[in-house]
Amino acid sequence: MLRTIILTAILAIVFFSAERYSAPAWLHPDWKILLLFFFSVSFLTHRLVESGLQGDRERFIPLYLAATVARLILGLAFVGFFLFRHIDQRRTFVFDFLVLYIFYTGFEIWSLTRNLRRDS
Repeated sequence: MLRTIILTAILAIVFFSAERYSAPAWLHPDWKILLLFFFSVSFLTHRLVESGLQGDRERFIPLYLAATVARLILGLAFVGFFLFRHIDQRRTFVFDFLVLYIFYTGFEIWSLTRNLRRDS
């Protein structure tokens, strides 16, 4: 979980610096909400995977797949909610969401395989 906190802090620093000094067109003004959403979903995923690694190892795969499906459904609901609210710069918002979704998912897969190699 510490790695996810560090990753989110680094992304927040990069986004804050980009917004403060250059105002790029690719950065949506609500980037803080996006980072908070992905951090909270990563926290929930981490808790599910951690509970799957304790005790019965056969529960790990179904819990990880359930966490992945939950991440997808929560992400769709999150984007749908903001698009329903008629948020400004819709394309930028969806683009930023997709980039962060892929980034966080890749980071969690990398982190998980790193932990699994160590445990096997």
